[in-house]
Amino acid sequence: MTAFHPLHAYADALRAAGLLTEARLDDAVAQRVIDCFCYDNRAVTGTALFFCKGAHFREEYLRDALSRGAVAYVADRAFAVDAPCLLVSDIRRALVVLGRLYYNNVTDKLVTIGITGTKGKSTTAYYMRYILNDWLASQGKPDCALISSIDTYDGVTCEESHITTPEVLELYGHFQNALDSGITHLVMEASSQAFKVGRVGGMTFDVGAFLNIGEDHISPIEHPDFEDYFAAKRMLFDQCRVGCVNTDAEHMQRAVDYARGRCELITFGSHESDTVFCSGVEKRADGLYFTVRSPKYNGTFSITMPGLFNVSNALAAIAMSSALDIPEESVRRGLRIARASGRMQVYESRDGKVTVIVDYAHNRMSFDALFRSTRAEYPGKSMISIFGCPGSHALQRRKDLGELSGQNCDFVYITEEDSGEEPFAQIAADIERHVSAPHLVLEDRNECIRRAICEGDRPRVILLTGKGEEEYMKRGNAFVPYPSDVQMTLAHLTTYDETHP
Repeated sequence: MTAFHPLHAYADALRAAGLLTEARLDDAVAQRVIDCFCYDNRAVTGTALFFCKGAHFREEYLRDALSRGAVAYVADRAFAVDAPCLLVSDIRRALVVLGRLYYNNVTDKLVTIGITGTKGKSTTAYYMRYILNDWLASQGKPDCALISSIDTYDGVTCEESHITTPEVLELYGHFQNALDSGITHLVMEASSQAFKVGRVGGMTFDVGAFLNIGEDHISPIEHPDFEDYFAAKRMLFDQCRVGCVNTDAEHMQRAVDYARGRCELITFGSHESDTVFCSGVEKRADGLYFTVRSPKYNGTFSITMPGLFNVSNALAAIAMSSALDIPEESVRRGLRIARASGRMQVYESRDGKVTVIVDYAHNRMSFDALFRSTRAEYPGKSMISIFGCPGSHALQRRKDLGELSGQNCDFVYITEEDSGEEPFAQIAADIERHVSAPHLVLEDRNECIRRAICEGDRPRVILLTGKGEEEYMKRGNAFVPYPSDVQMTLAHLTTYDETHP
């Protein structure tokens, strides 16, 4: 970070943005230079400006922040405390305005790639990560930064993620770490909520991709209906220089129509008119091969991550790479070696009778694609699904995933998956009423995995979805340590192999 600013500069910025309703500052306080921005009272250090935000915010948090040294607070209403403050009409917009000033517009100083869609964001982000890293390495530059729902890397921190797109200050902090580390490129997933509530407000992506959209995240606390969901997703085109659109996905003509005139447009898919046109998809022993025709890249490309649906994600990466003018050889190598933790990871027993696919699939579109791909790639094997749904949001998933699992699987386990503050029994009951196949409700996720792997004689493929390599479970408001699906799968496959010589 190159410079800090006095408190009056933040008041001026809010005033210029039309957000400031009242500034309660004396001259001495207004001149104080702010060196800490936070909305967690436990994180207050130095000369801090504290933000009062969030559905669970309580006045006691503000009082604690002031006792720790915060010199003023920002809020959309005054609190019963004797402290300087900046009152605003919209706390989230204010956070963007002030955050950009505090971090000196750091998001403009890296080449940024933004990816949105109901499914495929993480896999596409990883394709871009591997492509970019191959290209950057050839120039002697550091690896790109990554902000995804799997993990986050910014040159300073490398950690498992709990949210697709971080809140504003955390997001800008990752950009700052990347910049300070000499990183030039950053790949990130952008969720619909990130657009709707302004977490990515004020940012301009150098290139963005809209992968697809389905009926997901429709709930009282997310999007009230599909149109609100779509409106949030398409905001990508208001905030990118080049927009890439998957023409094979439903509703994408609407996305194309919206993007035209707002950004440079690249389409990708199986239509002859697409900028990046794909044909001749072929499954071979060592991966999926497909032919690409585009202004920049032509010929056969291949990926080794399983799942026919991943060809579409690879095309998105090819389209974005063309916008960034990345050499074709780096695109080919990156796609070929790309791996995404928790995405289509396949494990087999020694005798070949038990196949476990660990995947992060967690909505209707991803479940449907996973079932269709599995049926095509594992004919003759019985199919078992192990899944749950998160508490308090994306409520439509309970019906969708229950129906799809019941229609496609021979047996279904309904289990815990980040229940949060909602009782597991309620979530399970909501799912169970839509499951038509034989099934079992069992909260112990580990026991479900053990039974699916170790019990039964028929050759089977087990679809273990929703958690991937995450090593936590959300219970209440806390993320508690919990073995990952991969760890539990490997442990029970070892037991199976020992008892089936």
